[in-house]
Amino acid sequence: MNWVLVIVGGMVGAPLRYLTDRAVQARHDSGFPWGTFTVNVVGCLVLGALTGAATAGAASSHLQLLLGTGLCGALTTYSTFSYETLRLAENGARPQAAANAIVSVAAGLGAAFAGVAAAQSLWS
Repeated sequence: MNWVLVIVGGMVGAPLRYLTDRAVQARHDSGFPWGTFTVNVVGCLVLGALTGAATAGAASSHLQLLLGTGLCGALTTYSTFSYETLRLAENGARPQAAANAIVSVAAGLGAAFAGVAAAQSLWS
């Protein structure tokens, strides 16, 4: 049963990642990977909220598999983030590459902490 939850979450997360990336990137006329940045930060927020809910006893292990492993695992993408950062640097946009690396990590951590804090204040 556990693997079905992960698959179902992934079946939602993967197309959601693609569609969100395309929609966000289409609204920005720059080489900066705004779509990947968005899905990664949103995924960090969702995973943080789920972690906070689990810590407070409000999220079952099944929900953690469905949303945490399945949905967030397919929604977020460290490999694309790394590739896009490398491509920026290779194409001479080193300040953008550095900004992508620094801001993505900081925003992702901030979103995760915010998600945990929000969930714990809601369920504790």
